[in-house]
Amino acid sequence: MSTYTVPFVIGGEDRLVEKTFDIISPDTGKVLHKCGIATEEDARAAIEAATAAGQQWRNTSVSERRDIILRAAEIMIKRKEELATYLLDEVGAERGLADFNLDNGIDMIKDIAGRVSAIEGSIPSCAPGRTALLVKEPYGVVLAMAPWNAPYILGIRSVLFPIAAGCTVVFKGSELSPRSHHAVVSVLNEAGLPKGVLNYIVTDPAHAPSVTESLISNPLVKKINFTGSTAVGKIIAKTAGQYLKPLVLELGGKAPAIVWEDANLDIAAEQCTIGAFVFSGQVCMSTERIIVHKKISQAFKEKLVASIEKIFPAKGDAAVLVSSRGVDKNKVLLKDAVNKGAIILHGNIDATESTKTRMRPIVAGGVTSDMDLYKQESFGMSVSLIEVETEEDALRIANDTEYGLASAVFTEDLKVGLRFARGIETGAVHINNMTVHDEPALPHGGAKESGYGRFNAAAGIQEWVRTKTITWRD
Repeated sequence: MSTYTVPFVIGGEDRLVEKTFDIISPDTGKVLHKCGIATEEDARAAIEAATAAGQQWRNTSVSERRDIILRAAEIMIKRKEELATYLLDEVGAERGLADFNLDNGIDMIKDIAGRVSAIEGSIPSCAPGRTALLVKEPYGVVLAMAPWNAPYILGIRSVLFPIAAGCTVVFKGSELSPRSHHAVVSVLNEAGLPKGVLNYIVTDPAHAPSVTESLISNPLVKKINFTGSTAVGKIIAKTAGQYLKPLVLELGGKAPAIVWEDANLDIAAEQCTIGAFVFSGQVCMSTERIIVHKKISQAFKEKLVASIEKIFPAKGDAAVLVSSRGVDKNKVLLKDAVNKGAIILHGNIDATESTKTRMRPIVAGGVTSDMDLYKQESFGMSVSLIEVETEEDALRIANDTEYGLASAVFTEDLKVGLRFARGIETGAVHINNMTVHDEPALPHGGAKESGYGRFNAAAGIQEWVRTKTITWRD
């Protein structure tokens, strides 16, 4: 029996190529399937297909676009079990997280469908005897790039907002979740997208730099969205800058959670536990630094450890990360911190698990600014505890990072919570909830090196149209 190969989708047709690479299960270490390796020629073909479909698609009625998008939600519901399997296999997620990914993705599709008719606008002219019309037009061909860690949520938002606005898309999927990303394309095409509106390619790490540059540099590509690490985002932005291509970027994070002296410690401990370790900490919004008031620090530590032991019990296998590199990175960061004076409050850095891709939660106390763990995004099963005594120190430490994506504050005093919320330099602040929070009706994006531009909600669809002013004499 031959191994399944994830195809590209170009001009509405599946395309298999000769050269492939293996997709390995992070859970079992076995080959799941294969995926084609896209070349610059494949990238060019995808762009040309998107360009050819562009004029027809931008002229479709808003009702036609809306109906196609709504059908996609219905199809995704019917195919939920199938799609969940792809995500579980490729990224090692648990079923609950797979369901969240799919349910949130379905809600996002429905939300986008309801926004299609709200794009156009007009303004009156101030000049006597003159009328003005403000037209919002789709950019054209969009290059969309999404990561593996939430393949349906992030895959859908990367392609469907521009499509809803009348753009056509070349979707460069992740080499770690190609079948999940292919399923996003399959659902939308099954819903009735005209051929070429959504095209899909993937490549391996060795070819990624040249293929990505060929996509960005092509004059037919008019705008780019990228979700991923800050390091890669900087490369994307630098390349796009050479060709004056506008961007929407959602990048890394080092999310702080401030636990204040009047906080409900049971809620704070539970939410910080989930925020730090859900999906093995492999979320850009994961809680990485817990900034706790010294007065309640000891009580909070005890409740946090109890919460971790309850939600992530020691019995059974440890949580799976997408690769052993994530485990190794977290252990290096933790060992550096310990060597510089940090204390492990929970967990064992040297624990050996059933596979090299597994790791259990570790909490480090006494973390200071000279430690790599204080600065670097760990994107794994570790979290830092830092004690403070004043609001000024809490805000200083919360903002003492290049990142600015998400944050949380735990307090029973709303005035205090809002004061912190206004002072924290992040795209979102969640009071008495974990840092990991994203929903279709709310704009999503970061500050500082966590990116710029916004996904989701009205802002998410407006990113993909540009205004044209038309005036005439009465």
